[in-house]
Amino acid sequence: MSDATISAQRPRRFKVSRRMLPYLLSLPALLTCIGILVPFVTAIWYSLQRYRMSQPWNRGFNWGENYLNFMTDSAFWNTLKVSMTYAFSTVALELLLGLGIALLLQRRNRFNNFVSIMLLMPLMTAPALASLMWKLMTNPGFGILSYYASLIGLEDFRWASDPKTAMMTVVIVDIWVYTPFIMILLLAGLRSLPKQPFEAAALDGVPRLFVFWRITLPMLTPFLLTATLFRVIESIQQFDIIYAMTQGGPGDKLTVFQVEAYLNFFQSTNVGRSSALLMILWAITYFLSNIFIKNWLRLREKQRGDA
Repeated sequence: MSDATISAQRPRRFKVSRRMLPYLLSLPALLTCIGILVPFVTAIWYSLQRYRMSQPWNRGFNWGENYLNFMTDSAFWNTLKVSMTYAFSTVALELLLGLGIALLLQRRNRFNNFVSIMLLMPLMTAPALASLMWKLMTNPGFGILSYYASLIGLEDFRWASDPKTAMMTVVIVDIWVYTPFIMILLLAGLRSLPKQPFEAAALDGVPRLFVFWRITLPMLTPFLLTATLFRVIESIQQFDIIYAMTQGGPGDKLTVFQVEAYLNFFQSTNVGRSSALLMILWAITYFLSNIFIKNWLRLREKQRGDA
């Protein structure tokens, strides 16, 4: 068989020119960017309109009237207050618990590694499913947590159905789900810190509390900022835990931004107001993200200068 016949029988390989290769490699990022920008621009478009799905004939541009109405809308200010209270309560408590657990599990051994893996189990549970589990456990009729509450004298404890304890209940669920995330991030940070400063402090007999405040905490600050950034962004956009537990109730006690936008869209069919709420939520998230990122970059530059 001749060489020409063999070459003709070989399957042709797909060849990409070097000029086209960068464009092909950047194609997934471009598609992702388009997938993000299209809903974003659509939300801006709808937020500038007077648009109710139940009244399609009355649709038209109001050029920012949806945003101006928020200034005198008590429901909007309540939503802002509830969202901020929920976000900062959950993040603050999760940081304290996550840091405490990470400090307890800092030493590398089999027991600590096993416990850290087991503590990740809540993080592997879908938040909506975790909320349904807690909803059953806090049921006043047959919930196990309600039973334990009655043993300590809290008869007929209403949990999420009581306006006074609804916020506390959903915060507890959020802490149960997301504290392992902060714990594992800070644990990785603690185990990656250099050992020399701690060994020198141990030789000099420096108290542990002084070592924590003066050595451990400053070196751990970048990890704390990273964990806080992720959790603040997630908490301020919370939907599944609150909606699965209370649907934003009782009353308006838990109407955070995502829940309020959902109710406006699917119950009131007010697309314009719902989109405006989401755009304000995006602006708050963008503002908070910028603050954390700037502080993180400033801290990194300071550490480089000290090094």
